[in-house]
Amino acid sequence: MKNGGFRKILKYLGIGLVGFFALIGLGLTGGFFAVKFHLTNDPGVVDLNDRYFQDIKDKYGRGTDADSTAVDFNEAKLLHNLSVLSKFYPANAYYIQNAYYQSRNLKEAQRMIEAVNLHMQDNAEYHAELNQFVENSDPAQMQLKTKSVFEWMNIKEWQDFKLAVAKDKHLIDSAAYLTGVEPRMIVAVLVGEQIRLFNSSREAYKKWIGPLKILSVETTFSLGVTGIKVPTAQTIEKNLKDTTSIFYLGKQYENLLDFQTQNIAQERFNRLTSYQNHFYSYMYAALNVKQINVQWERAGYPISDRPEILATLFNIGYEVSVPKENPVVGGSGINIKGKRYSFGSVAYEFYYSGELFDLFPFKNSRFDFNDV
Repeated sequence: MKNGGFRKILKYLGIGLVGFFALIGLGLTGGFFAVKFHLTNDPGVVDLNDRYFQDIKDKYGRGTDADSTAVDFNEAKLLHNLSVLSKFYPANAYYIQNAYYQSRNLKEAQRMIEAVNLHMQDNAEYHAELNQFVENSDPAQMQLKTKSVFEWMNIKEWQDFKLAVAKDKHLIDSAAYLTGVEPRMIVAVLVGEQIRLFNSSREAYKKWIGPLKILSVETTFSLGVTGIKVPTAQTIEKNLKDTTSIFYLGKQYENLLDFQTQNIAQERFNRLTSYQNHFYSYMYAALNVKQINVQWERAGYPISDRPEILATLFNIGYEVSVPKENPVVGGSGINIKGKRYSFGSVAYEFYYSGELFDLFPFKNSRFDFNDV
């Protein structure tokens, strides 16, 4: 083989190894933080883990690197097999990994592994390492292996929620495009509002939320799927027009919530409580978060890299949004299967969980991006 060809192979091997082990490193780091993360027992107060959130912010600064670690059992097995293969033939491991992350076709990736295994039948060391990832036939053990470290994501209602929110992807993406707010950030505040309503003991859940896999629409004190209160909606609308407001976003946003009738109160109620179209629920939520982010940015205390703070402030309201150096995580207490969580911590755990990442991935920026 000529030197040029040999160097090219070495180059591909190097790229493959760096990329693969970087992925593993991100996964292990995410797992470490998840295991250390505990949950609050106090509703409506500062989250008990606020110091932890601050430490994470200090350690990682304003980085936006994504962690797309999979939790599906079969995908976990595929990643294990790729890890083993990389020790013997890193080039092949790289090609399979690259094909899988571009196509997201698990079955085809598994077939690629099998094609490699055909040539590894006599390699006892290789198969010994593969077999360390054993599929236990015990259903209880299988269930344990597919559980999330975030306990509230193991409930049946969470699976229903994921199916429901997937139906609204086009609406969330539309609101994100118009407001310049990352879709995943919008979903983070949606999760906090919805998960407390997705309770299997509720009659509404039994009748239509669970069976139909739809989001819960609030129609009383809070409105819509994101729980926007009428005074909050009015404040959002006012801030869009008031050029002197510390929450003012700019002229290009002024007309996003313009009304079409003279009966503004009824039109606002109708747009937020529509069972067929949740677009305005996402618009109001996105603008709320964006206005708070702008306020803190102008005050010299940026929080765009802290979804847990943005979600906390979204939950507790404009009146307590006071920019400062060390904001605290908390918000309303959420009861999920007998355990208490804070609104801010639930949003944080979802945002960095990797759940729904295929539908709502990280963007280069949470605000004012151009790659929706």
